[in-house]
Amino acid sequence: MLSGCTRSSSAEPGAVTVALDQNPDSLDPRIGQNAASQHLAALIFSSLVRKNEKYQIVPDLASDWEMPDPRTYVFYLRHDVRFHDGTQLTSRDVQYTFRSLLDGTVSTIKAGHPYNLIDSVEAPDPYTVVFKLKDVYAPFLWNVAVGVIGVIPEGSGKDFSRHLIGSGPFKLVRYIQDQEIVLERNDSYFGKRAEVPILRFRIIPEEVVVALELRKGALDIALQVLAPDMVEVLKHDPNLKVVEAPGTNYQYMAFNLNDPIFRDLRVRQAFAYGIDREQIIKYLWRGLARPAVGLLPPNNWAYNRDVRTYSYDPQRARSLLREAGYQHLTFTYRLNNDSDTARQMASIFQQQLREIGVTMVIQGNEFATFFADVMKGNFQVYSLRWLGANNDPDVFNYVFHSKSTPPNGANRGHYSNPKVDQLIELARRDLDLEKRQAAYHEIQHIVAEDLPYVSLFYMDNVCVYNKRIEGIRLYPAADLDFLNDIRIASSN
Repeated sequence: MLSGCTRSSSAEPGAVTVALDQNPDSLDPRIGQNAASQHLAALIFSSLVRKNEKYQIVPDLASDWEMPDPRTYVFYLRHDVRFHDGTQLTSRDVQYTFRSLLDGTVSTIKAGHPYNLIDSVEAPDPYTVVFKLKDVYAPFLWNVAVGVIGVIPEGSGKDFSRHLIGSGPFKLVRYIQDQEIVLERNDSYFGKRAEVPILRFRIIPEEVVVALELRKGALDIALQVLAPDMVEVLKHDPNLKVVEAPGTNYQYMAFNLNDPIFRDLRVRQAFAYGIDREQIIKYLWRGLARPAVGLLPPNNWAYNRDVRTYSYDPQRARSLLREAGYQHLTFTYRLNNDSDTARQMASIFQQQLREIGVTMVIQGNEFATFFADVMKGNFQVYSLRWLGANNDPDVFNYVFHSKSTPPNGANRGHYSNPKVDQLIELARRDLDLEKRQAAYHEIQHIVAEDLPYVSLFYMDNVCVYNKRIEGIRLYPAADLDFLNDIRIASSN
């Protein structure tokens, strides 16, 4: 399939070319929501803090911070930070960034939770920022980190995305939609200077094209954009290397709990018992995934391994359907038709569910239509992934709180359990880590019983790259932060 390619050198000496499978929805860090937006924003912008490889909060623009009381955060900024245009970054820029989220300067979903918990942002001197919150919010630091939000210059308007100025390790040179995004090293960056002078991101949604371009040498790096079958083929190319590592990205199957069929817990349980995850991991993912038991990954401090699980048991699945009054059941599965692997996985679901007496009708649409319908509740069942957001246990508020139905959050299946709501609120407002952990453990126990999601897999991170690239290091959520440290091997 991939034979007969002519190898060519990289387009620009010193440049590293990286595959992206989607356009960013916005490069303005106050607006961008999709994975491409957040990954690129982390390269272009700085924020008060950042997350390291272990998802611990470490300094970024702020060299230190303190909490005089549970609702007040005081950040002390570095004195040596300049924006890409050479102007000094001060507390007034931080103040402006967060105020612009809340005063309508930009139209963004981020104007809602959690930033609407900010009561005031003050800049008492050029290098001190004081946030006062309306309520105690334990995950606040996570939400002022690089990739979640980025600090922009004071006075930046609604058209900021056309004239991006950040203070991160790279600066934007050009962005041509559906084609490429080119970043140039920021030689005045306050942190460790990047090794490579140019990063060129090519937007290529087609997996086979990515594979061909890797073999030709026109692409240097492809992270999480290739089907496992293609990865297996590329492992045999002497000019390419493949690195794999356990990841935290979480694949799930979601039910619309307003639908009379899926309102019945026994039907949801039947689906959970009727899906053979091990078979899908072995044959579709080629072993590049692990069975999931819940939304949080196993390396998370709040993860609870002692929850109800649903091993493959088609006989039990058929029995549950009979108890629910179904000798035969038909439903519609909504599919993102843009993804080859999503189509293949849907076909496997269809085959496995047929064995328990369920007919699955597949309705495929391009992603924009598919996702718009999911947000409107126009679905019975769908499957997607959580990418990165599930590394913070406050994701339960966004995904499962009864008040977080769209457009206020991602509770797209309209799950509602008053006890879960209560525990989410407790965990968000209590600064005692042990009490928060206990609350999150109980949330996971209840959600595993209620089954608004069928947990499928934690996806491994897979990077295919040209052997001329050194320093590849995979982060658990497949972030692109490692691009700060890569280098081009010296010629012999």
